[in-house]
Amino acid sequence: MADMASAGKSPSLDMSAGTTAGTDSTPWQRAATGANLLSPDGTLGVTIFEEMTTLALSTGAINLGQGFPDEDGPAEIKAAAQSAIAQGANQYAPGKGTAALREAIATHQQRFYGLNPDPDTEVLVTTGATEAIAATLLAFIQPGDEVLTFEPFYDSYGAIIGMAGGNHVTAPLLAPDFLPDLAELEDSFSSRTKIVLLNNPHNPTGAVFPEPVLTRIVELAAKYGAIIVSDEVYEHLTFGVRHIPITSLPGAAERTITISSAGKTFSFTGWKIGWLSGPAELVAAVRTVKQFLTYSSGTPFQSAIAVGLALPDEFYTGIANTLRHKRDILAEGLRAAGFGVYNPSGTYFINVDTAPLGIRDSVDLARRLPGLVGVAAIPVPVFCHPEGAERTRSLLRFAFCKKADVLEEAAARLATLKDRL
Repeated sequence: MADMASAGKSPSLDMSAGTTAGTDSTPWQRAATGANLLSPDGTLGVTIFEEMTTLALSTGAINLGQGFPDEDGPAEIKAAAQSAIAQGANQYAPGKGTAALREAIATHQQRFYGLNPDPDTEVLVTTGATEAIAATLLAFIQPGDEVLTFEPFYDSYGAIIGMAGGNHVTAPLLAPDFLPDLAELEDSFSSRTKIVLLNNPHNPTGAVFPEPVLTRIVELAAKYGAIIVSDEVYEHLTFGVRHIPITSLPGAAERTITISSAGKTFSFTGWKIGWLSGPAELVAAVRTVKQFLTYSSGTPFQSAIAVGLALPDEFYTGIANTLRHKRDILAEGLRAAGFGVYNPSGTYFINVDTAPLGIRDSVDLARRLPGLVGVAAIPVPVFCHPEGAERTRSLLRFAFCKKADVLEEAAARLATLKDRL
């Protein structure tokens, strides 16, 4: 029983402790530090997505910051979810996912890539790709283990690595193609490298890794005994280039967990249906952790996504072609604005260089852009460690997963930027 002196008091939090994400800090502090949310003086900030969304709302700007579509996906998938709800699929799904969805995932992997995961032991359904990433890292990382990502990196990677007590090591992706220097890539590996966390197609750069790059990653992972975790949520959103699952390359399958989700492919990000596949022993380890996070989720949505994965090839080519057209609309406005434009090979995102406008600080410009022209974007340095932030200091990321008329309006607004600066 609490004594009278402490009864009724709220626990205090030392906001300054553990800002270097050391093992003596608390998990939340390590997560915040890993996601670049905790400053050296201990100030806890908000994510850049929240900051830019707030700015967009307050100024009436078009929000091309956060990567979510502004229209729903296929009607037949929505109808399948509604039907599942009406038919009573509203209780817990099995912890590893419904049989229908696991079988659909296995069939999808065979159909598109010639892979044959066992739906009973080598496929796991998760609450979005984010949980798949978190459960995987928490399953295998011990304090002091190194996790290698490519930089810039999706902010959730740093957060989970920090939460698990791992050391986050990065290998730079270099403009204009945003691919790693293969001659120097091994410098990022060590005897402590436990996981290579790959995002391909890559957010935020839009790069699609070609086979020579993937082959070198497999060679180095094998040499250093590392697990490969491949986040492939944009697998169907590539423009004129082929997505190659790294697990399909020689020597990769026995050490690779492949992650994807329904959110990006089908434009149902709010449903949070993700999955992973890989060797049975690795999947079992991840399932052990995952069952104590959410256990299961989205029963009627799982049934609907199983329907979606069986859609004809025309659907998959159609979504990529539509998105490519949207990319080109926005790119035209960005070039008219005076930016240096890096055309992406995949994903929802296009990156620009602000240096041709005489601006070197993309963070500052991102904060001014909603007021200047009524468009919000995300500065790329926030996806980097300090050295990488300096290297990408003049880069901005825009999302083009919006309606065409919204992008046309954004392009027209951006074209006025040079006159407004």
